[in-house]
Amino acid sequence: MKLKNIFVMLGSAAFIVSCAVNPFTGKKTMALVPNSQLFPTAFAQYDQFLSENKVVKGTADAAMVTRVGQKIAVAAERWLTANGYAGYLNDYKWEYNLVDDKTVNAWCMPGGKIVVYTGILPIAKGETGLAAIMGHEVAHALANHGQQRMSAAYVQQGVAIAGNVVIKDEQSRNAFNQYYGVGSQVGVMLPFSRSHETEADQIGLYLMAIAGYNPAEAAELWKRMSALANGQAPPELLSTHPSNESRIANLTALAPKAKAEAEKFGVTSFK
Repeated sequence: MKLKNIFVMLGSAAFIVSCAVNPFTGKKTMALVPNSQLFPTAFAQYDQFLSENKVVKGTADAAMVTRVGQKIAVAAERWLTANGYAGYLNDYKWEYNLVDDKTVNAWCMPGGKIVVYTGILPIAKGETGLAAIMGHEVAHALANHGQQRMSAAYVQQGVAIAGNVVIKDEQSRNAFNQYYGVGSQVGVMLPFSRSHETEADQIGLYLMAIAGYNPAEAAELWKRMSALANGQAPPELLSTHPSNESRIANLTALAPKAKAEAEKFGVTSFK
């Protein structure tokens, strides 16, 4: 049986057995790990992370993280309810924490658990830049990107196992193992991840605009990110993220659409 046929069979079986709907695109996505299992695990990991790191409390920056996070969460609730997904966030347990760490990063776990590192605040340059960052990270959680990546990884592993079972010739099996790992990563998993980043950029832009933040600031944020990278980013083909140039161009083009979306919710002025 050809490798392509194996992949199609496993992927089709996985999709049929368990799928979810992305509320922002309307597309069906793989959900081999349901949120009923994923969320409790994420919450436990989040609590463990907080116990092992220095959480910043009682500062203006910590208050800003909470304030922006709450506004983004409210914007998400408004958008989802207006678009037929009332109750979508019922199992989310929103939490916003600033962690003392020089790493330029922020993330949102499945179920709404957010961490912002102090190292990214100078790049954010204020509340609107932070809204662009947090909107993007929240978008990953809302669109179940973590769930999709886990599901895709299971399929990737399943194809590898099936290939080793089906291919009897040792030389052919060794060649399969050598090329499949690189081919599936570069040809499938990395483009999959980049598509998630682009999707989160758009969703995040809409959320920050509905929350009252100027979506045009997102492109400016990524210009600063690009300057920080100083040309050291890997080629887009080999990266989990779009190139900074692609991202800036996309965000610039989407900003007017985000403002138009916000106007549907009565938001016409932006911070």
